[in-house]
Amino acid sequence: MLAARCAALAGGLRVLARPWLRGFGALAQARAAGSLGVGHPRPSVGPEPRRRRLGLSAAAVVNSAPRPLQPYLRLMRLDKPIGTWLLYLPCTWSIGLAAEPGCFPDWYMLSLFGTGAVLMRGAGCTINDMWDRDYDKKVIRTANRPIAAGDISTFQSFIFLGGQLTLALGILLCLNYYSIALGAASLLLVITYPLMKRITYWPQLALGLTFNWGALLGWSAIKGSCDLSICLPLYFSGIMWTLIYDTIYAHQDKRDDALIGLKSTALRFQENTKQWLSGFGVAMLGALSLVGVNSGQTAPYYTALAAVGAHLAHQIYTLDIHRPEDCWDKFTSNRTLGLVVLLGIVLGNLWKEKKTDEANKSIDRIEN
Repeated sequence: MLAARCAALAGGLRVLARPWLRGFGALAQARAAGSLGVGHPRPSVGPEPRRRRLGLSAAAVVNSAPRPLQPYLRLMRLDKPIGTWLLYLPCTWSIGLAAEPGCFPDWYMLSLFGTGAVLMRGAGCTINDMWDRDYDKKVIRTANRPIAAGDISTFQSFIFLGGQLTLALGILLCLNYYSIALGAASLLLVITYPLMKRITYWPQLALGLTFNWGALLGWSAIKGSCDLSICLPLYFSGIMWTLIYDTIYAHQDKRDDALIGLKSTALRFQENTKQWLSGFGVAMLGALSLVGVNSGQTAPYYTALAAVGAHLAHQIYTLDIHRPEDCWDKFTSNRTLGLVVLLGIVLGNLWKEKKTDEANKSIDRIEN
């Protein structure tokens, strides 16, 4: 009797399953092949868990912190370090260019500016979230930020901001007087740039002016003042770079921004984005080339610039502005681009020693 009922039940299931199989045959095949990307969640297999662990290593550190501390760490975006890298790298370019021929960059200054980048990026994110707490609640990607989600009050975030700025001031006071004054001058930009998205379609330009201040500060921290023939084109190249990566970043939120009345270069450029980004890329490479000429850079530096040009070309050509996932991938790839520039500066500076030694030997031979 039980066998007969089971057979009848199986037959009934087969009858009910036929329309589903006809209507969703392709979906079933995709799932069988392991190629299903969205919908019908299922346990991940294959290499996906490894990729997730690597991608969330910073977030894992934040998640392992004491629970009361976690909202503050997320407020300063320690779980998403890409922004810290993009703030820090122009500082390293400047410090590397200021090194003596044949020498590595000053490791003490690199570590000092690295600490400062973490603190100032955290302070900038705190200010941004304080200004944008009402807007963040209306955007899916930002609704879970600590202030918008109610995990941290405005008063608590204000106290936390004061602590970050106090520590950053301590870092700044380790530099020379010229650099202290120069660093203090950037505070106005740090406070006001989050407001620019309310009044102009060019908030990315304001971010570029803020994020690349280290291109001026790094040189002055080593040399005691700025060499404008090097620092200004380096600063300009960083601004062009920021316009590239942050326009790409802004395309993730363009629909929500348009609905709630915020502005960005993504909304300004729209379908002409790639043409604008190409122009910014050419300007960036031109300014970096001028930096190389004015600082007496050597072959490794220009080789790195060629690699940067290829990276930018691929990044812009393959960009899909209508896919937020692709925009995020392209945005984060700029850390690699910045590291290539730094590598070119360091190797180009070390190459100067070789050329200098060869020149000295030639002079000695002539004198003898």
